[in-house]
Amino acid sequence: MRLFVNGSLAYDRIMTFPGRFQDHILPDKLHILNVCFLVEGLDEKFGGTAGNIAYSLRLLDEDPLIIGSAGKDFDAYSHWLRAQGLSLRGIRIVETEFTAGAYITTDKADNQITGFNPGAMRHPSSFDWNTVPPVDALAIISPGNVQDMTEYPRILRQLKIPYIFDPGQQTTALSPEQLIEAITGAAILTVNDYELELIMNVTGKTREELQQLTGAVIVTLGEKGSLILKKGREIPVPAAKAAKVADPTGAGDAFRAGLLHGLAKGMELPDAALIGATCASFCVERHGTQEHAFSAEEFAARHRENFGI
Repeated sequence: MRLFVNGSLAYDRIMTFPGRFQDHILPDKLHILNVCFLVEGLDEKFGGTAGNIAYSLRLLDEDPLIIGSAGKDFDAYSHWLRAQGLSLRGIRIVETEFTAGAYITTDKADNQITGFNPGAMRHPSSFDWNTVPPVDALAIISPGNVQDMTEYPRILRQLKIPYIFDPGQQTTALSPEQLIEAITGAAILTVNDYELELIMNVTGKTREELQQLTGAVIVTLGEKGSLILKKGREIPVPAAKAAKVADPTGAGDAFRAGLLHGLAKGMELPDAALIGATCASFCVERHGTQEHAFSAEEFAARHRENFGI
């Protein structure tokens, strides 16, 4: 089965402040806030939902096509993706913009100040889905350009290509009508528990009503695993144990990669979600969203140790 991954491509630029933000911000002077934090260097990581999902899919020996927009500074990222054996054919380069970037500063109390520049993500990826044979194809629409997130579900439904809709951090960027239209007809809606509550509040739909719009709803619950909502049933899916937890960032994207891999192999949804859980357990062991690695043997051993299969 051919997998298509639409979403963001971004640089994560991570800085560490050796003090505490609260010691440098005067509460009674917030109306004239002007502060500078001297950081201890900068660490650049490759990220974005499409890049993260595709990276883990490649570890699982899949050959996904990334669909997204990147900017004039994409060279380093493109070399990395090629080195992983990933195609750049579905990536639009916007020469007038920088690649989307998150600038994250963390203090010693783990407080964070983040600035995000969407850059090239402001532009749709303009992928021609008519070139995709609908037989044996599966797509995921993950957080990225809003036009992509609203237009692609409609196109995929017309072409009868099944898709997973994953609004994630862009949930608030979509109107209630856009959310409902994108969810309607999706094979699966994937969200975390907070995003599910947000969607219900914004659209006025209950859990049961959302299930009626889509084939299934998968709610990720962090270290508590995930929950599959399908045909009025709730199926709990446990998390896989990691050797250590260094950074939970990116675990959701790794879970989605494992889920896609399982579905591509013809697994039932609960079994595919277990593959997602095992994939996520490797991601949380490293700082960064594309820093983990595993062999087929290591993956199978951990999966068997956690779930007996």
